[in-house]
Amino acid sequence: MTSFMPWSDKFILGIDSIDEQHHWLVDATNRLHEQVESQMQDDTALREILEGLVDYTVNHFILEEELFDRLGYPETDAHKAEHDDLTRQAIQLLLDFEKGKAVSEEALEFLKGWLMHHILRVDKAYVPFLQEHGIK
Repeated sequence: MTSFMPWSDKFILGIDSIDEQHHWLVDATNRLHEQVESQMQDDTALREILEGLVDYTVNHFILEEELFDRLGYPETDAHKAEHDDLTRQAIQLLLDFEKGKAVSEEALEFLKGWLMHHILRVDKAYVPFLQEHGIK
């Protein structure tokens, strides 16, 4: 069975700590998809996955943003704005779920699309800058 968002080498930035976190986020997105598509949906598991996604995403963004601030990355403000947007949407997804709203396929597709765009375009853009500053 093919996963919803298969991990691929195209996601690898070459910065180990960030790559590990991206891999975790992709895996969590797949776990969320599996749970949503399951005939035996487990609300406790769904809540744990959603809470984990929110928590992990926020902490991942903090790591990136601390690097940007420390090194003076010129696109910091635009990058932080993208982070803030996903954080708001992920929190809203969790809050909606806690109010009894189902996690929709549309929400999953949004999350997948956002992660792919962010990793493949926005994050890849900072790699040369970080590598020039010795971050691997």
